[in-house]
Amino acid sequence: MKIAVIGAAGKAGTHILREAIMRNFDVTAIVKNRATVQEENINIIESDLFNLTEEQIAPFDILINAFAPLPGEEHLHVDAGEHLISLLEGTEKKLFVIGSSGCLFVDREKTVRLMDLEDYPEDLAVAAKAQLQNLRDLESSSIHWSFAIPSAMFDSDGPRTGHYIKGEEKILVNSQFNSYISYADFAVALLDEIEKNEYPNTTFTVASENVTAAS
Repeated sequence: MKIAVIGAAGKAGTHILREAIMRNFDVTAIVKNRATVQEENINIIESDLFNLTEEQIAPFDILINAFAPLPGEEHLHVDAGEHLISLLEGTEKKLFVIGSSGCLFVDREKTVRLMDLEDYPEDLAVAAKAQLQNLRDLESSSIHWSFAIPSAMFDSDGPRTGHYIKGEEKILVNSQFNSYISYADFAVALLDEIEKNEYPNTTFTVASENVTAAS
């Protein structure tokens, strides 16, 4: 199985790339600047996401969209999604998209999303709305996809425990009643899903214990 990680130099992308290497996947980093990739001795495609072509992605079975626009450019989530969908239409390749916790439902009836709450930060809400549109575009497409959503507390410094709980569209909490996942454990869950394919053409979310806080 050949995997390409788009945005492999970002926080999420770096952890996903590292986890894929650890599992001996045939993985390629797709980045705008190859100098930003921390891992050594891996294949790199130096390209802007919006310049990617069908020929460049032809070798891959799985594409992971870990693209993270700069503040003020959140609309690019939608544009990036549209471009990748157009590249994958008519193929058997699968696209994994890293979504926003703001898209998760917080009520049993699934009528209120996290980003709808009054105290949800406005800057995060802007990104979440763009991610939600990306999700809707995926749902109306004909490609193979999964939309992976981290917990509300997405910890770049948290350790890799290898343990997590998972669900679909509703926010999850751990034993501390926190919606938490480390980047490292999110990468574990994502690669597990690539191997198991338990959530095809739908969303899934994961949460884990905050072992740093517990200690």
